[in-house]
Amino acid sequence: MSSAASKGRVVVVSGPSGVGKSTIVKEVIARSGAGYSVSATTRKPRAGEVDGKDYRFVDRPTFERMIENGELLEWAEVFGQFYGTPLAEVNRAIQAGRTIVLEIDIQGGLQVARKLKQAEYVLVLPPGDVALKHRLAGRGSEDEQSLARRLGEARKEIEAAIASGVYNHRIINDDLEQAVTQMLQIVQESK
Repeated sequence: MSSAASKGRVVVVSGPSGVGKSTIVKEVIARSGAGYSVSATTRKPRAGEVDGKDYRFVDRPTFERMIENGELLEWAEVFGQFYGTPLAEVNRAIQAGRTIVLEIDIQGGLQVARKLKQAEYVLVLPPGDVALKHRLAGRGSEDEQSLARRLGEARKEIEAAIASGVYNHRIINDDLEQAVTQMLQIVQESK
């Protein structure tokens, strides 16, 4: 087998905040055995989140050093917090011949697309604004002003993602099991 054939693959999963990316990705990882890239962030953990499992929670100076040292495949500032994908973990998975899933925002997905042309790009979409608003409100971490801002940003992100032509797969998350099944097919085809 050639070294190119033994290289792993990257599946980038993006969508607006509250669309259900995390729920879908966790289920796909559990069922497929694909690796998961744990993003770094400067935001505080939400209830139940575990450092190193859900995110790598770092302070702002640490994140800025990661940017300066070229340690991130992509990064973005979203709602005043930094998020990014550590490059070393992605490289290790690719070199080991594994499929790794990156759950990142659309801005990050577009950055990755400039560097990794061969990745699969999946855009997770809500069935509509009402469903997205309900999901965001259900988190209990949004006031009305923040919720309105996030919905406006979600609309802009979706438009930018579609206009970019980068996302070669789209999944509408109106039925969780169906969305998981669609994502599994994409992940398994990329192996």
